[in-house]
Amino acid sequence: MTNNISIIGGGIGGLVTALSFDKLNIPYRLYERAESLKEVGAGIWLSPNALQVLEWINPKMLKEIQDAGNIFNRILVADHRLNPISDSSQSFVQEKFGYTTMAIHRGKLQQILYKYVAQEKIELNRTFKAYSKNKDKSLKINFTDGSFVNTNSIIGADGINSNVRKQLFPKSKIRYSGQTCWRGISDYNIENELASVGFTLWGKKLQFGVSKISEGKVYWFAVKLSEPNLIDDKERLKEELTNMFSEFHPLVNNLIVNTPENKIFRGDLSDLELLNKWNSINICLIGDAAHSMTPDLGQGGAQAIEDAYYLSNFIPQYDNLETAYYKFYNYRKPKIEKLVKQSRLTSKIAITNKFIEKIRNFILKKTPESYMKKQMIELYSLDKTIANKV
Repeated sequence: MTNNISIIGGGIGGLVTALSFDKLNIPYRLYERAESLKEVGAGIWLSPNALQVLEWINPKMLKEIQDAGNIFNRILVADHRLNPISDSSQSFVQEKFGYTTMAIHRGKLQQILYKYVAQEKIELNRTFKAYSKNKDKSLKINFTDGSFVNTNSIIGADGINSNVRKQLFPKSKIRYSGQTCWRGISDYNIENELASVGFTLWGKKLQFGVSKISEGKVYWFAVKLSEPNLIDDKERLKEELTNMFSEFHPLVNNLIVNTPENKIFRGDLSDLELLNKWNSINICLIGDAAHSMTPDLGQGGAQAIEDAYYLSNFIPQYDNLETAYYKFYNYRKPKIEKLVKQSRLTSKIAITNKFIEKIRNFILKKTPESYMKKQMIELYSLDKTIANKV
């Protein structure tokens, strides 16, 4: 039997693609390497562009996701002592889109998405190894356990280290940003005035981000310049982190101290050098497999969700998948390239020397609010006319 479309990867991008295909009755099967989807990882921000897609798929599902997370009324960039540099009320976003950015445990989000996908179309414990072309122009997918399936098309939703992309575009390159990041979930009741704020502290050549994700749970991330591939001494990690951030607002070290060691994860921050296409023959990449960006704008997950929306709506509009994939890339390219470049720039100005810090802070404080609002509305907008064509 030959599948119509095979989705490789059951992360956020893969699951939302499956949900979008379910909605539009596009035949598929999804293959995920994990044996089960456990609540692992740290937090993730979902901005209104992502929330609009989730509402389009299923308003009930969106409500469950919102109830499981925490909604922001402000987004704040501050110095290391929590003095505001840029403070944006999200009331205008609420008025424009009907909701604002929220934070949620990544594993919890994945579990909710998984629950709403047609279960008979998902196969767990299936790790992609390679694909090959059949004589009839279909594709054969080989898995690491020796099994295989035939399919008409492959969607690579398998992340920044995508094995689909490595075979499809072997010259693609991952770029190390020069920064490493610790992420954690703290058992901490954050002050009421900060409970509905997503905020980042910049200073001392360090960065620390904070957002409540549920009652008594706060997601945080800590970033510094570093050589890649370093390994922590787990027994001394908390001590090293609290020393590193000793000059920051006391909240920072309170969060670190109240985080179990097994809930602190380290990962180097990298992105993908921009590709000049995301598809070849009937194989298409989405999300981090296609356009991984540094997390500085909080848009990695949201853009994977946008990919799922646009791709699923382009497919029914064209007679063949190759054309749909090509049109999808050309439509998404301008926004994605802009965000990848903006994320890189933000990562550089967030962690810099004292002289540049002063210039950066002055410019951000003097940036007109109207300009900031315009940028946010542009970022959060979703082209709903695409869906109306289906």
